Amino acid sequence: MHARWLTIPMLTLAAATSSWAADCPALLQGSLPELRGKEQIDLCQRFAGKPLVVINTASYCGFAPQFEGLEATYKDYREQGLEMLGVPSNDFKQEDADSEKTAKVCYANYGVTFTMTKTQAVRGKDAIPMFVELARQSSAPKWNFYKYVVDRKGRVIGNFSSLTKPDDPAFRAAIDKAIASQP
Repeated sequence: MHARWLTIPMLTLAAATSSWAADCPALLQGSLPELRGKEQIDLCQRFAGKPLVVINTASYCGFAPQFEGLEATYKDYREQGLEMLGVPSNDFKQEDADSEKTAKVCYANYGVTFTMTKTQAVRGKDAIPMFVELARQSSAPKWNFYKYVVDRKGRVIGNFSSLTKPDDPAFRAAIDKAIASQP
């Protein structure tokens, strides 16, 4: 008898979970470890239905000062629902193996408040699923600080090279388009 009472809630939970996963765009399937702490960032839970900018970063890259402009962009748009995700990577040999040093660069040196993950592979056969999907929809990052603007349905609507500064009008226009998109 007790088993039957547990069956219905368990089936309901299973149905809700599979429905939720089915509604989550491919880009946001899975989770990534947060840069600070030991928690996992559930990508779908955190970012589904929201405009998003994804950047592959590197602490020792000459483009690292873009963290300041990215933070300013995030502050300009976050009240309109924009989310930003920084994904440190050593694919171009410019990231520290020590996450604490990466965190210091991001948080202490540049004052980053947007979401950051621990170091991940972003290109090639070892790329994490998010970057496989970003590459499928547009192109793989060619260097650090490659920027992707994603609409509320998880579709890339613009990708920008490392040379594109965060205050670039085309980058900002893509963010405006992502914010205006329908979930």
